[in-house]
Amino acid sequence: MFLSVFDIFKVGVGPSSSHTMGPMTAAARFLDDLRGGAERIPGAGKLARLGASLHGSLAFTGKGHATDRAVILGLIGYLPDTLDPDAAEKLEAEVRGTKRISPPGLGTLAFDPETDLVFDYGPPLPGHANGLVLNAYDEQGNLYMTQTYYSVGGGFVVTEAELEREKSAASNDLHDEKAAMGYPYPFGSAAEMLAMGQASGLSIAQMKRANEEAHSGPGLNKRIDAVCAVMDACIDRGLRMDGILPGGLKVKRRAKAIHEQLLAERGQNQSQPHVANDWLSVYAMAVNEENAAGGRVVTSPTNGAAGVVPAVIRYYRDHCIGATAEGVRTFMLTASAIGGLIKHNASISGAEMGCQGEVGSASAMAAAGFCAAMGGTNAQIENAAEIALEHHLGMTCDPAAGLVQVPCIERNGLGAIKAVSAASLALRGDGTHFMPLDNCIETMRQTGHDMLTKYKETSLGGLAVNLPEC
Repeated sequence: MFLSVFDIFKVGVGPSSSHTMGPMTAAARFLDDLRGGAERIPGAGKLARLGASLHGSLAFTGKGHATDRAVILGLIGYLPDTLDPDAAEKLEAEVRGTKRISPPGLGTLAFDPETDLVFDYGPPLPGHANGLVLNAYDEQGNLYMTQTYYSVGGGFVVTEAELEREKSAASNDLHDEKAAMGYPYPFGSAAEMLAMGQASGLSIAQMKRANEEAHSGPGLNKRIDAVCAVMDACIDRGLRMDGILPGGLKVKRRAKAIHEQLLAERGQNQSQPHVANDWLSVYAMAVNEENAAGGRVVTSPTNGAAGVVPAVIRYYRDHCIGATAEGVRTFMLTASAIGGLIKHNASISGAEMGCQGEVGSASAMAAAGFCAAMGGTNAQIENAAEIALEHHLGMTCDPAAGLVQVPCIERNGLGAIKAVSAASLALRGDGTHFMPLDNCIETMRQTGHDMLTKYKETSLGGLAVNLPEC
């Protein structure tokens, strides 16, 4: 099993990796298919109009997550890592005003978001809770091309056919195939990861680095540092900004004011011992306030959980004795290895797993990364990830009004605190523990499967329906 660190940590825009980044990527892929022409329906005339329908969780919370805007921007030709967030509103308004869209290489096409972009609140599509269908029509209104996509969490997008191939491949042992392709440590479970580490004498980060370099060659440190720089910039911007977050809930940004209080307390001998929790929380909240505002963030492994890993990295770098740049890279490589295992064996999608799959996964990744950066053994790292994930099991995804604000922003802060606590506990032991990480991941998968749909990113249950009356 191989997922790159840059698959787990992707630069994009808020507020959601599955509801914003995924649909934008799907729309851009559809344009590529249209330009290639391979999937064109025989007998169709000249391409004239585009259309889209959103299904399942993409429909129920799509407006709060700006899914309609994401589809429009994707059909213009933008991708999450190239879009200027400040230009998004203007670009969307132009399409809504003209009812025309001009993707590169395809001319000007009819597209009225009011009629050609449908929120389907019926049953979800069979492959995944986050489904969208993109259509193109000729001048007579006949279907020119159609494709079904699933946004499976963390910005990952697959077509219906690709999803079926993934399900088929999951039932086969592909480790020998991956090794033959040049991945020296093709672990598909935590048990395999630990066994390979013991046999090779390498740390998890060293094995992950070997896989990455076999996959993409030299320059790995530079690419990791670039992703970390985006994380840092997101924290810094979140700590500078104030005001009201968009969306209608009138949620006030708090990170700036809390940060100023923490800075003012420094050097005055007035801080309580638990102030470390406040620093972790403010870093995480700064990121998720930026995400909620549609700013530039890094999936870690999703947008809804984007604050946990950056917060713990900042805490390690700025607050911990002996922190180094290499320690940050070790953190990132180790965290991505754990994130890959969770995605491979369960899911990081809130629409599939609830928030245990988002903040729970992020906390496990951050705990493992922090433990590694602090010198933990492979066994201690696996233990740290398990502790953090175990104590997020069963957490629902219930965003008020479909916005990644309440309870999501604070939840990232608590996920960061749990990550550091889990790593600290693991570092106090020798790595032996009762519940293996693999079993905990499987428990999360089973729990997500059994969880009622209304608690999985539909805003139909939980905190989303128990709002204060005003």
